Amino acid sequence: MSEVLEKIMKEKISSDHLLYVSMKYTKTCDVMINLLKRWKIMMDYAFDGLLEKAKKKKMIKKIPTAPKIKLDVVKETFKNNPEVMDAIKEYEMFKLIEALKKTKAGEFRKGVCLTVMYKGEEIRVDLLKLKEYSEILEKFINYTKLFLTSK
Repeated sequence: MSEVLEKIMKEKISSDHLLYVSMKYTKTCDVMINLLKRWKIMMDYAFDGLLEKAKKKKMIKKIPTAPKIKLDVVKETFKNNPEVMDAIKEYEMFKLIEALKKTKAGEFRKGVCLTVMYKGEEIRVDLLKLKEYSEILEKFINYTKLFLTSK
């Protein structure tokens, strides 16, 4: 189990660096996109860890291999955990970030903003939104750590 936690923490350190250092100095949409991708990878590891532990605790019978089904099992198993459900909501956009229609604005400035078309809605990802995502993920990772280290 600690191997999964190590992977999660490694990704978290990298994404924190992107958020607090790279974003501060570059203020580009490309850094934002890389950050969202990094968060997605971190969450993939976390979901794998949650499912492994859920299987050990006999909460689920088996771990699916297909990503979509795997996510559905995580949703079903942790539906009463707001930390997990909030993170999944964001994850669903993060995982599509490459393919979504994006518009970049105000790069290299404080008002840098990446506008993403997702499910027919315009989502404005700016520095404040990144902070919001970061708080959601912080709660999610803390929950995941507790769950993975519990008996």
